[in-house]
Amino acid sequence: MDLRKIFNFIPEVKKPDEKKVDFKTKFKWTSIILLAFFVLANIPLFGLSFNALARFEYLAVILGTEFGSIISLGIGPIVMASIILQLLSGAGIISIDQSTEEGRKFFMGIQKLLVFFFIIFEALIYVMMQGLQAAEGFAGLVIFQLILGGIMIFYMDEVSNKWGFGSGVSLFIGAGISWRLFTSAFQFINQQGRNCLVDFTGTPCSGKVFVFIQSLINGSSIELVSAGATILITLLIFLVVIWTQSLKVEIPLSFGRVRGYGIKWPLSFFYASVIPVIFTAALIANLQLFGGIIENAAMPCLIQDGICTGSAKMASHFTWLGRFIDGQAISGLAFWLGSTNLMELVIRGGFLPRYLIQGLTHLIFFVIFSTLFAIFWVKNSEMNAKAQAHKIASSGLQIAGFRQDVRVLESILDRYIMPLTVMGGIAIGILASITDLLGALVSGTSILLVIMIMFQFYKNISEQHTMEMNSKFRKFIEG
Repeated sequence: MDLRKIFNFIPEVKKPDEKKVDFKTKFKWTSIILLAFFVLANIPLFGLSFNALARFEYLAVILGTEFGSIISLGIGPIVMASIILQLLSGAGIISIDQSTEEGRKFFMGIQKLLVFFFIIFEALIYVMMQGLQAAEGFAGLVIFQLILGGIMIFYMDEVSNKWGFGSGVSLFIGAGISWRLFTSAFQFINQQGRNCLVDFTGTPCSGKVFVFIQSLINGSSIELVSAGATILITLLIFLVVIWTQSLKVEIPLSFGRVRGYGIKWPLSFFYASVIPVIFTAALIANLQLFGGIIENAAMPCLIQDGICTGSAKMASHFTWLGRFIDGQAISGLAFWLGSTNLMELVIRGGFLPRYLIQGLTHLIFFVIFSTLFAIFWVKNSEMNAKAQAHKIASSGLQIAGFRQDVRVLESILDRYIMPLTVMGGIAIGILASITDLLGALVSGTSILLVIMIMFQFYKNISEQHTMEMNSKFRKFIEG
């Protein structure tokens, strides 16, 4: 069967006719997509009986979702499809020449098929394994809603890519983290639904800023140190990530036909940007999520004549993925790949050697997979040396002292791009895992992601649309 015939039946978001989309159009569509995301995140699934995934709220940040809503699948299917395709391409199992228009279309067509497969697969798993337990007779309807929500997220991502400021996946993650970061700092409604500002000294607050002030007034030393350390670590992480964003290698270029004029072509130290961390964090999140869903189906199992029977018996064989208490892994693969707030454990006196070992395995996993995903992403995108060389050559530029030849450009750029990709992948893996272990207002990976995502959006806007903006907005962007 020719897959290209199937691709013709898959709806696609039309590309803009003009080569460059103006700032107002991008701003309009990005705002629409962002608003739609928050609206959909607040539409509950009709026919849902019990939301067992609510205990995994911290994973919802990485997956760009709100469990129990119509978009409960979030970016999971998109990321998983990208990971599978990158691994297959990197291993040479499938070979697609993306330097041609036909090759790129074929690659994107396969990716879409994989996304739709994972949307259906994850929707079935969520409901059939009772992660999202449907009321009697409503299982089919809940699955349909999940599939519909997954498809909407996919096409919202495509609209954002073609008509907005950039990746919809990044936009959804950044929006979700920003909201949770703000509420973690300034939430004044506690878990009991009481407003702590009404009785500030008597009612415990949830937001760490209010907890710090409240502890200072009440003289609660442990809570004061805990809240203060969380706020301080968050600020330090912000400063470190902002500084690392400025690291780059600049290659001097000159205009081939105009002597005496030249520019510097910047190559960021984090050359693959935030993509490796998104993929690695999403991979861990999916492992933990499926481990929790399988455990939910296995415990308690159906007992007949003293024997565990049915699908629960089968699921119980997979609890090596992890056992969970209140959404936190306490054993299995999910525990050893996950992370624990070591700073909080030290402050409260709950530190154990197993948490240090867990921290090391978490760090090693992040470093290895961030590096692999960085290499796969650069090699299979327009960020590789060949694509960059063609981009430079088409601009009429060349490296000073070398003849104007695309092959020469490619060989020289390859000396910088691949080492930067590997070193950047290792560095971002270390940074993400260490920030996870130190603890902050939200997970360290989340803070790393939101800063890098917002910086990337800022960079794209400032480079492409500065002259189109309102004068006041332009002054704000230019600082």
